[in-house]
Amino acid sequence: MSRYEVAVVGLGAAGAATLYQLAQRGIRAVGIDRFSPPHIYGSTHGDTRITREAIGEGEAYTPLVQRSHAIWRELEAETGQDLLTQCGGLILESAGGGPAGHHRHEFLASTIACANRYGIKHELLDAADVARRFPQFGLDGNESAYYEPSAGFVRPERCVDAQLTVAARLGAEIRRDERVLAMESSGGGVEVRTNGGVIDADKVVLAVGAWVRDFVAVEQLQLFSIYRQVLSWFELRPNAVDHTPGAMPVFIWGLSDGSAFYGFPAIDGTREIKVADEQLDTATAADEASLEVDPDEPRHLHESLISKRLPGLSSHCLRAVRCLYTVTPDANFIIDDHPDLPGVLLVSPCSGHGFKHSAGVGEAIAQRVTTGGSDADLSPFRLDRFGAAV
Repeated sequence: MSRYEVAVVGLGAAGAATLYQLAQRGIRAVGIDRFSPPHIYGSTHGDTRITREAIGEGEAYTPLVQRSHAIWRELEAETGQDLLTQCGGLILESAGGGPAGHHRHEFLASTIACANRYGIKHELLDAADVARRFPQFGLDGNESAYYEPSAGFVRPERCVDAQLTVAARLGAEIRRDERVLAMESSGGGVEVRTNGGVIDADKVVLAVGAWVRDFVAVEQLQLFSIYRQVLSWFELRPNAVDHTPGAMPVFIWGLSDGSAFYGFPAIDGTREIKVADEQLDTATAADEASLEVDPDEPRHLHESLISKRLPGLSSHCLRAVRCLYTVTPDANFIIDDHPDLPGVLLVSPCSGHGFKHSAGVGEAIAQRVTTGGSDADLSPFRLDRFGAAV
């Protein structure tokens, strides 16, 4: 049996960030993952994730993403990795548009209100402005838009790798390809049983993403719905206008029929654009969601959303991967003490909008498990907002 101050179970976005922050503080910590992160099986892969400071999902998130940007810059200086690209971000809403994702109504208006509250530099554009500045988009002419120059994208695999590399350098132990079978509060700490043995920790951070349902009681399963998503990369047409960062921002586009999709510029000298929508109709389970992508899935995405609105993209899908969303009933994070396991912090910064906040979340969690408090306000993510469910 090994004894640690903190065991971090799950080394995706939040877990890797937490382990890195614990190691920086000199905490004797171990990180455990059932796979070998960064990997393709959960929610933390796919080359890029959108980041933005004004958060239409809720103003409580902005301090976390701003702190994340600072941490990624610190990591870049320490590791030499290119993690954060601030190429600008565009939120488009067609006339009569519904939510732009994550169950959010009035997403554009909420984003603007958040930017005004925090003094985030931005511009409000009409369709003519967007067409003139960003010819990559095919518009109907009735769109409204918000442009944020500090928005852009982060590299999830690189971020995870950088944080785990530095954490190990600072003394954290990392156990890859080791599955946690059970946890039990014991003797003022937590006993973590894995297929490799027993780990004894004073505290545990449970950050297992889509596998969270394996570690909560039956009455709490309703708090975590798992949805399979598809990320697709389409080839640029030979005569397409410039789609590289700087010429083209990241974007989120809410359409008049209530659908939405998002995408990125062509990165690293490639001639491919990553685009995705959200599937929140059919729940699944982490171990049951097909890893393979049927060619009909990106084909439907192109026909229904892309062909008209991104005219520079051909219908040729160069690659596609599966991703998993863990979605709570209100599409907000859960970060709170586990209701049934003393000493365990339940961490699910999820619902499809988590990665941009992950570095700041990891810092706040490390502060909480070592000091009992954190610089960031985590109270909006408490379990008691769901009442009888917990």
